[in-house]
Amino acid sequence: MGEVRTEVTLVNLRDAGKAADGIIPESAVRRLMVNAVVDTGAWTLIINEATREKLGLRVEETSETTVAGGGTVSSQITETVMVRWKNRRAPCEAVVLPGETDVLLGALPLEIMDLVVHPKTQEVVGAHGDTIRSVVK
Repeated sequence: MGEVRTEVTLVNLRDAGKAADGIIPESAVRRLMVNAVVDTGAWTLIINEATREKLGLRVEETSETTVAGGGTVSSQITETVMVRWKNRRAPCEAVVLPGETDVLLGALPLEIMDLVVHPKTQEVVGAHGDTIRSVVK
């Protein structure tokens, strides 16, 4: 399987809440459209420091993250960001990895949005077509 990319919009949820409460105008909500690499081996959304700064995301904690090829790096975990793909959305934390050049769309946001990589077309598609399905147990 080759590299699969898909366009997503990242939204600062703190800003969105302020806009909903009338504290700031909707036009002030920080958002960023990116062409993300779909990485089912990543557990969440992976961004770099420049993306974190553009979105104005606060750092909630610092942790050690294992990277491909072995080893660990010091990383930051941000406040919740909204990931939007077409008519779907997923709130999730982002991990800020130093030196990362791409935004990586990991397993949790894919699962929340009921998305999969189609094995034949190598495109991101709804796991159940245009219908979003969630399982609650």
